[in-house]
Amino acid sequence: MEVSLMGSSQVNLGRNDMGCREVGNCSFINNLNSNISSYLKNSKLCVGQSMKLRAKSLNGFSLKASSYSQAEPVMSKNAFADRKPKPTDGVKLFVGLPLDVVSSTNMINHAKAIAAGLKALKLLGVDGIELPIWWGVVEKENMGKYDWTGYLALAEMIQKLGLKLHVSLCFHASEEPKIPLPEWVSQIGESDPSIFFNDQSGQHYKDSLSFAVTDVPVLDGKTPVQVYKEFCESFKAAFSPFMGTTITGISIGLGPEGELRYPSHHNPSKMNNHQGAGEFQCYDKYMLNSLKQYAESSGNPLWGLGGPHDAPGYDQQPMASKFFKENGGSWETTYGDFFLSWYSEQLISHGSMLLSLASETFHEDSISICGKVPLVHSWYRTKSHPSELTTGFYNTVNRDGYVAVVEMFAKHSCQIILPGMDLSDNHQPNESLSSPELLLAQITSSCRKHGVKILGQNSMVANASNGFEQIKKNLSGEKEISLFTYQRMGADFFSPEHFPSFTQFVRNLNQPEPDSDDQPMKQDVCVESLASNHLQMQAV
Repeated sequence: MEVSLMGSSQVNLGRNDMGCREVGNCSFINNLNSNISSYLKNSKLCVGQSMKLRAKSLNGFSLKASSYSQAEPVMSKNAFADRKPKPTDGVKLFVGLPLDVVSSTNMINHAKAIAAGLKALKLLGVDGIELPIWWGVVEKENMGKYDWTGYLALAEMIQKLGLKLHVSLCFHASEEPKIPLPEWVSQIGESDPSIFFNDQSGQHYKDSLSFAVTDVPVLDGKTPVQVYKEFCESFKAAFSPFMGTTITGISIGLGPEGELRYPSHHNPSKMNNHQGAGEFQCYDKYMLNSLKQYAESSGNPLWGLGGPHDAPGYDQQPMASKFFKENGGSWETTYGDFFLSWYSEQLISHGSMLLSLASETFHEDSISICGKVPLVHSWYRTKSHPSELTTGFYNTVNRDGYVAVVEMFAKHSCQIILPGMDLSDNHQPNESLSSPELLLAQITSSCRKHGVKILGQNSMVANASNGFEQIKKNLSGEKEISLFTYQRMGADFFSPEHFPSFTQFVRNLNQPEPDSDDQPMKQDVCVESLASNHLQMQAV
């Protein structure tokens, strides 16, 4: 094992943010500059006068306006005194960093803009930051050779601001932004493409390894789970100064986009207004071999020749197919139960191995271990729940497919990350027969029964109608949710259409009742915050 920690982490700061070379970068910079400036202007502070602001809304900071508009954050001594709690006080609020915050060359992308954004979030009262760490960046060129440089620099930056850090270990690739798997893994995949998922038509999904190879030595004599464990051990050693203090949580990537699921929608449906149910991803040679063995052990060897022949394609209406048919569909038959049981068991077996390695690696650290479960809500109001079935969750009108999943998390003392907290039934297309609210309630109920805590996330930045109100509703109503991560920082996040709404959301989420201490004060421990010259993110 070789670990690269060459030089000070500070050498990466500012290297890749010189100039507005990309439209997205310019938008990020300009939106960040204008919105933070507007935020400070709207604080209603008079020149030369300090004012103690509400504790949680600015996390205990006070601001002092001056004629030259400079400011540096300093804690108010009595910031949290006499604070009246609200129902959502127990929920910590984190914000995710951009997926490509660290480049393929291990430099911080747009470091000055990131630094200013982190300061703004700290002032706003956010508790912490979520940092995605990519397998394809850290272990890029050779197995066992790790370079954590850019991520260590970010951890140091976050620590200095007094923010907490939740790390997401990503063992998948990303299409947008483009973040590939490690080069050496892709090279292995060229000679053995069956390490990747495969659909019925032969299309490979190369952004994540097939669940059937998790414990098969396909990576130069090692199994993926062995490679992941060595990655986690190297991470633990490199970030030991931050573990349990700055780093309070780690989520382990469980599949495509980090979620515990099959990539059943990797070839998106072209249907208008809504999506199809996706396709079963069970046609790589390792999955077919597993299916064959399962069928033979069940006494029905012919059932192990492939997936359902009567399942729909990506662009077909799921209810028009025989397999997902509402009444008398193949999903209700003995064969349907056989296949769906095997398909979901492969998912759960894979998830259990990864949660186990994470729990074993980090059990001595004072941190929470998490994994992400998708909210596959399309077609939820049908009997067969086709989108959930192709994704790997054997959940139908007659069967609760999430009990086994939640039991797996409980077995390894892990928490579940649930996205879609911003989604409401009223804003879903009628044609998709969707219900994010009912599905969220089903999973939450199972978590409650098994004592598994939930970490919430939104599905998108400010695009869901009435999204902030729905998030607040979910956070106020369910005591199982201990932390919410808003995804994610970037140009859209700091846009004029979004950032003011997010600011108000944070204020409303934890705003205490006003008391006498919230009045303007002539003397107080105050700040001169975020100097306007520091907010200018243009090229140096």
